Order: sequence, then C-alpha cells, then structure tokens
Amino acid sequence: MTMTRRTLLGATATLPWAESLPAMPTGPDDDARWRAIAALYDLPEEVAQLENAYWGVMARPVRAEYQRQVERVNRLSSYYGRLSYGADHARVKRALAAKLGVPPDEIALTRNATEALKALIGQYERLRPGGAVLIADLDYDSMQAACASLAHRCGAGLIRIALPEPASHQGLIDAYAAALDANPKLRLMLLTHISHRTGLMLPVREIVAMARARGVDVIVDAAHSWCQADFTLPDLDADFVGLNGHKWLGAPLGVGILHIRKGRLDTIARDPADDGAHPESIESRVHTGTLDFAAQLTVPAALAFQERIGGAAKAARLRFLRDRWAETLRDMDGIEILTPADPRLACAITAFRIRGLTSVADNVGIARRLLEDHRILTVHRTGPAKGACVRVTPSVYSRPEDMDALTTALRGLVPALAKTA
Repeated sequence: MTMTRRTLLGATATLPWAESLPAMPTGPDDDARWRAIAALYDLPEEVAQLENAYWGVMARPVRAEYQRQVERVNRLSSYYGRLSYGADHARVKRALAAKLGVPPDEIALTRNATEALKALIGQYERLRPGGAVLIADLDYDSMQAACASLAHRCGAGLIRIALPEPASHQGLIDAYAAALDANPKLRLMLLTHISHRTGLMLPVREIVAMARARGVDVIVDAAHSWCQADFTLPDLDADFVGLNGHKWLGAPLGVGILHIRKGRLDTIARDPADDGAHPESIESRVHTGTLDFAAQLTVPAALAFQERIGGAAKAARLRFLRDRWAETLRDMDGIEILTPADPRLACAITAFRIRGLTSVADNVGIARRLLEDHRILTVHRTGPAKGACVRVTPSVYSRPEDMDALTTALRGLVPALAKTA
C-alpha cells in the first residue's frame, strides 16, 4: 500500500452532526432538545453528577474522534510525529485562535491551565525588590502559591485580599480599586475570571483597565470560564491569560492554552528549558516536552461540537440550571448562596454554606451526606475568607430534576444542621 499524504494525515474527522445532534434548542428551558443533547453523553445512572468543574465529559462523537486519533497516532508513531505533526499542530492552533478571537501567534498549547499560568507567573520579568503582587482569597491554590514564590524570589511583597461576600458588580470593582489605591507599589495582579471555589465571575475587563492605568500588569486565570461563560479574549482585554480545554470545552484531558498579547512577549521570560532558537515566538515561553498528540488532534472536533450548541445558548442553559436550585433556596433560612443572581457574576458554578458550618470537616460531611443519602455528587471547597463551602456544578447534560432533587435534599438537610445565630 502506498502511504500517501492523505493516508498519513487522515482526513479531519467529519462528525455526523446531522445524525448525532438534535435541532438547536429554542431557549434554556427547551427541555426536550436539551435532553437530546444530554443523550450524547455517557454518564453513570446511579448518581446525579453535579460536580462537573473537575473536568468535562467528552460527548460521544468527540470521544469517538479521540479514540480514532489515539489509534492513528499509535499506529503511525514517529512516522507521523516527525513528518506531519507540525502541520496538524498549526491547524489546531488556528482553530483555537479563531474561537478565542486572537491571532494564532498569540497562543501556545499546554497540558492544562495550570501549566500556562505557571509560565506566566513564574517567568514574569518586571517584578523588582520593593514591588508587590496582589492575589485574592478565591484564586486557585496553585496560582496563589506561584505568586508567593515569585514575590519571594524577587524580594517583593505579597498582598492578599478577601473579595466581598456577598458580592456585587460594583462592589468587586471597588474592592480592587481600593487595593490598587492602598498599594502603590503593586506591579502584578492575579485575577480569576470564574472562581473554582464559589463560581464568582469577576468583571475582568473593568479591573484590567484600572490596573493598566496604574501601570500594573494582570494575569488572568480563565481555566473555568472559557466555554462556560460566552466570551472571547478581546472581551477580557487582558495581556496574559491561561485557559483550559478539558473543562468546559469538553476536549480530552491534557489540553490547555497560554495567551500572551502581541507586543507583551518580552514581559514573560523564555522557559528555562527553551534553547533560544526562536525567542520571539510564544512557543519559547512554555516547554512541555512531548504532548498527547491525540488529545490535541481532537480539539477541532470539540470546538465543532460546542459551536453546534452555541456559546450563548450553552451559557444560558447553565444559568437556567443554576438558578433552578440556587435562586429557589436563596431566601431559605440557614443557607447562604455564595454566588450572586446577577448574570454578569455567575454562570454554572455556585457554592453554598449552611449557616455556622464553616470548617472543612463540616463541608466534607455535607457533601458526603448529599452523596450517601441522596445520590447527588458535589464537592467541598476551602479558601473563602468566611469559611469552607460546598460547590455545585451542573453541565449541559444535567437535568432540571437533578436540580430539583438537590433543592429537596437541602430543604431537609439545612434546618437540621444550621446553627442558630
């Protein structure tokens, strides 16, 4: 058999959209069509899966494409890797860049958002002794640690603020404005677009503008926000962003994205393992070694699947599911819903706290009772200044009755556990 280029590369998978996807939902409450979309995911039947922020389940056609790419890469091995991977890598970058709304040379592929953000923080070049870095209580633990390490290494200060709880759009802007005003030596800020702890969504564009006016750089953690909320990178107007592909995009595990705006590349040093051959390329800022080729090659299929659903439609459905439990219980005595109803500040992820139960053990116990007594999977989170909480995260395959089951479970659980003031 002659190994032609078509045989070697394989045609980009044409997923059977007409057969595998239903008509587009007419709105977030078009339950029949959302159920048809949910039917494209294979999930355990014995539990209501409301812990979907760890990583995203691949839809069946995307998973099939991943399996096809695993077989292809394994079969062709270095014959593919040496001769053709470069062209496919560029194709994947172009597809991601188009979805993100930036040029391909402003992004690099990583294994996850953590790897991207470690590069941005750890290789940040403009922090000097006497300067300072700002983090908040809702930032991701590893990114807080990376900022602390950078500050220590540079002889700079580390400033940590607690975000307002309850939060409001203007209250969040005011909190960061106050921190900027109180700390004139600030040179770098970490902003988490959507917190993995509570689901709070920051008004990033407004905060970035305030920081830029004061000469402060901002690194944005968008690990949870991309493809959960509906936005492109120009909407954030941030120079440095780390994103995930295996959470809300629904690509395989092992896909992340590093973004550095054109003209800001010299702010981030080359990766220590980079050989310096292409110092003006964003690829020189992250050195991952050999990546999972098959995971990368599946990205266009994941993008196409999400595009078929529609970013705005997906975000609206996620808010609909979130509101079905969170806003139903917001005024109930004994429960604190930690994410506001304001659609500018919340999407799918929302956390709750039962009054007086703020320890890690308390919230581990609440999540355990939801699972053992009601077959509802949630997860406890630590870190908010006012105490630990339980995180609830529906996805597009979640059903309204899952949210109703959670509501019923909490109506019984909260009065029994809440402590009187």
